[in-house]
Amino acid sequence: MREYWTTLASMMGIWAFSQSLLSAVFPPELRYAILKFMHRIFSWFSAYCYYDITEIDGVNTNELYNAVQLYLSSSASITGNRLSLTRGLNSSNITFGLSNNDSLIDSFNGVKVLWEHIVTPRNSQTFSWRPLPEEKRGFLLRARKKDKAIVLTSYLDFVMERANEIRRKNQDRLLYTNSRGGSLDSRGHPWESVPFKHPSTFATLAMDPEKKSEIMDDLLDFANGESFYQRTGRAWKRGYLLYGPPGTGKSSMIAAMANFLGYDIYDLELTEVHTNSELRKLLMKTSSKSIIVIEDIDCSINLTNRKNNTTSSGVNNSNNYNVSSPPGCGEENGGNTITLSGLLNFTDGLWSCCGSERLFVFTTNHIEKLDPALLRSGRMDMHIHMSYSSFAALQILLKNYLGYDEHDVEEKILVQLEKVIEKAEMTPADISEVLIKNRRNKDKAVLELLEALKIRAERNTNNSNAVKSRVEDEEQEKRALVESPKEGGDQLLEAKCDKEEKGGHDANDDEKVL
Repeated sequence: MREYWTTLASMMGIWAFSQSLLSAVFPPELRYAILKFMHRIFSWFSAYCYYDITEIDGVNTNELYNAVQLYLSSSASITGNRLSLTRGLNSSNITFGLSNNDSLIDSFNGVKVLWEHIVTPRNSQTFSWRPLPEEKRGFLLRARKKDKAIVLTSYLDFVMERANEIRRKNQDRLLYTNSRGGSLDSRGHPWESVPFKHPSTFATLAMDPEKKSEIMDDLLDFANGESFYQRTGRAWKRGYLLYGPPGTGKSSMIAAMANFLGYDIYDLELTEVHTNSELRKLLMKTSSKSIIVIEDIDCSINLTNRKNNTTSSGVNNSNNYNVSSPPGCGEENGGNTITLSGLLNFTDGLWSCCGSERLFVFTTNHIEKLDPALLRSGRMDMHIHMSYSSFAALQILLKNYLGYDEHDVEEKILVQLEKVIEKAEMTPADISEVLIKNRRNKDKAVLELLEALKIRAERNTNNSNAVKSRVEDEEQEKRALVESPKEGGDQLLEAKCDKEEKGGHDANDDEKVL
């Protein structure tokens, strides 16, 4: 045992002597040059290349570092046992990432890369206007040299896009409204926002499943169509018009669209905007990936059909449309001077291109009142008719409010519901009110709904028969006038002419002629 320690001491002495000799013969500069040369030789023969992504770029935060951290949090290939959990501001989800000095392997289009999270203590604090963290954090990306072009272009762009999607989904969506008169707040923004918490989704929307599927496919094509819009030279925007009777779920459709795509909503109140220039400023202050909504446009702005807006002399005065509250829709607001041209440029003009990936959604109860220029493709690309409840929509409402599936309701009751639902012409709002009122007693709710549908269907049938009978009576009167004796008609006509020649005019004679 003594010989072992003696040999070890001798070897340590030889090592210390050799180190002193090397320090004396090879100065630090020469040793650094040799190590650098060896590193270059190693890199020359190595099949990998390495990229450092530090947290701090000078004195600013490296945006790429944050993007990589978010991207790796969504990777399912994390193999480490320790994860870093975070929850950002205005975020409803918890994200996880690589812990200190942990690593994972990721793949992209057949290319495999290695990510390693490196954390080292900071040696000394340098002068800075803001304090730096005590630790230096960064990601080390290792990839094969043959995949260098893909990694530096396509892969890193994919990481940034994926991180932006995760960041947007983790944050709470916002509902914006414009301040009165387009005035700016203390931060210089014309929009005021609140968290958007509407629970409506396409799964809960009372609508025909085929129509819902068509709308969802169109929304996905729009959200994933950046390359298509660039290739065709079109602005990355799309317009939707929701029209139909009140209570058919137009506002719920907008909320479902926002929750489906993860977009913010800008609820534009036209009566609060005074001029076309203020309208353009509001448009410029909207963000991408958003839905710009103008609800009840037939009430908020007086844009009647220009074909019916002519004077008695035949002159069309359609160019002087001003924003005002039409009769029965609200108070007059005569200080607004938004023109039809300003609104059209807002939706489909040059100013509408100041941004990307935005949806314009208009709602109205009376589509016939809107000007055709506002309804054409490019401004309103997709017209969605929100009609009365169908049997498929009724089944969705029964599931939402009562938890009933198709087999939970008696077959004979289902048959009766299917028979009267089309004739009843009840909106989803009316049906929902009946179900909510009796939701504690599900069977009673279904029976009362069936009774309400029957009463509404019978009333509509009676009204239809009355209208049909009145039309038939009018047609019979017309036929009677046409089939009246010719002699009698000639006598009446001659009597009328005689009266006109004599200058006389008797009310009783007019009645006879009529």
